Amino acid sequence: MKERKEWETLINAYLDGSISHDGMASLNELLSGDESARHEFSEWLNLDSAMAACAAGWEAPEQKASSERVKRMSRFPSGMLKLAASIAVLLGIAFWTVSMRQSGYATVEKVVGVSELQEGETLQGKVHEIAAGAIELRTARGARIVIEAPASFRFVNGQRLDLTRGRLAADVPPAAKGFTVVTPDGDAVDLGTKFGVDVPDSGTSEIHVFEGEVIARRGGAKAGGKSLLGGDAVQLGKEARELRSAAFIHPDEMPSLTAGLTAGQRERSDEILRKLREDPEVIGVVDFESSEPTGDYRMVQGRWPGSRAPEFVNVGDRMELDLGTGQAFDQLTLAAWVRLDRLGAPYQSLLHTDGWSESNPGQVHWMITGNTTMRLALRGNTLAPDAEEAHGYPDSSIPVLPERGRWVHLATVYDSEEKRVRFYLNGTFDKETRQKTAHPARLGSMQIGNWDTRDRKLSGRIDEMILMGRAFSDEEIRELFESGNPYR
Repeated sequence: MKERKEWETLINAYLDGSISHDGMASLNELLSGDESARHEFSEWLNLDSAMAACAAGWEAPEQKASSERVKRMSRFPSGMLKLAASIAVLLGIAFWTVSMRQSGYATVEKVVGVSELQEGETLQGKVHEIAAGAIELRTARGARIVIEAPASFRFVNGQRLDLTRGRLAADVPPAAKGFTVVTPDGDAVDLGTKFGVDVPDSGTSEIHVFEGEVIARRGGAKAGGKSLLGGDAVQLGKEARELRSAAFIHPDEMPSLTAGLTAGQRERSDEILRKLREDPEVIGVVDFESSEPTGDYRMVQGRWPGSRAPEFVNVGDRMELDLGTGQAFDQLTLAAWVRLDRLGAPYQSLLHTDGWSESNPGQVHWMITGNTTMRLALRGNTLAPDAEEAHGYPDSSIPVLPERGRWVHLATVYDSEEKRVRFYLNGTFDKETRQKTAHPARLGSMQIGNWDTRDRKLSGRIDEMILMGRAFSDEEIRELFESGNPYR
C-alpha cells in the first residue's frame, strides 16, 4: 500500500508539473524497472492528453470553474481511471466539436517563406503540406513547434501530431507534458523537454533529444518504449544515432530568419553570386541549385526557403567534384555557408582533394578539427619557425561550432607568394599563420563531405561553396558574409 501511494503521488506531481528533481529520479527508477508501471504511466499520459484536448477552448468565464474541475479529475489515483475516462468521453461528445472549432489545436506564430499558411491561423485536424520554408506553431498548452519543409503533418488533437514527412523541433513546457509526435515508424512521447523528429522521404524516422527526456516507441506499440535523455538520438526500431541538433530549426532561430528574409537578404545573396560567377578568377561557385553532383548525400533545404543544400550524416557520405584540374593557384580563397552538428570525429572534412601524395605537393585539405577550429593543409607546406600550431598545419583560433546548430560562414584565404593563411568566421578576420614552405594550391578531383570511412566525417549541411583563384581582401570576405547572411 505504501509503495502504491508513493507511485500515485509521483504520477500526480509529474502531471501537474510540481515534481521535484528527487521525485523525477524516483519516478525514472520505477519506470525503468517495472514494465507494468511503464504501461500504466503511458495510459495516464494518454488520458491527460485526451482530457486537455476536450477542455481546450472551453474557458468562457461562466465555464472556467467547471473546466478546472475537469482538469483536476485527470489527477485522480489509478482506481478512478475508468471514471475519468468516462468523463472524458462524455465531455468530448458534449462540446468537442464546438470547442475545437473555436480555438483549434494550435496557432501559427511565425512563417518563413511558407505560402500555404498564414500567421495567426488556427489549425485543427486537417492535413497540411508545406513545400518551402519553415513554420512555428504554438499549441493550446504552450508547446512551441517548428516544422521545416518539405513537410506533411496534421494535429490529431492538442497533444498529438502526425508527422508523415519533414523535420520538427519542439520546446515543450511542463503544462504540455505528454505531447506526442507520431511518425510512420513510431512515436516520440515528451516527458517535459526539447527534442527533434526527422521523417525523411525514404529511410527510418529519427528522434533527437536536446534537453530533458522522451519515450521512443516503435510503430504499433501501445506502451513501454525506450527512454531517451538529453544528448541521445535514435532511429526508431533501429540503432542509436549521433545527436544532430543542427538538423533542426529551433524556435529561437525563427525571428532572425524571418527578419533576414523580410530585409531582402536572399536577393542580395543572389546578386553577389552572380558577380562571383563573372569574376575571371573563379574556379567554382557550387550553389547546388542547378545540378546534383555524384556522391552519397541527402538533398535538403538550404538557407533560403525552397533552396537546396546537401546534408552529410553517415560515414562515407560525400559529394564528388572536379574543379581546377591541371592548374596551380598561387592564391586561393575557399568559402562556404555551413550548418554543423556537434563533432563526433577527430576531423570533419569540408573539402579534400583525392589523395595526399608526396609527388603532388600543394594538394588541398580544408577541414574542421576536434577543437572545432578550421584547418588548411597543403601537401608539402611547412609552418614558419615562430608559428604557434603544434600539429604542423595552419589552424584558426575561434571555434566555428555554435552551441546549437545555426548557419555560419567559414572562409580561408591562402597566398603562396606571401606565404600566409588567413581564417575568417562570419565575415570577421580571426587569425593569420605564416608558412616557411608554401606550394601553389592544386585542386582537381575532390570531395565535399566525408573524406574516407575512418575519420573526417562531416555531419551537417553545406550551402554555397566558393572557390576563387585569388586572395580575397578582408572587405570582400565581409561583403560575402553580409550579403549572404540569412539572419537579421
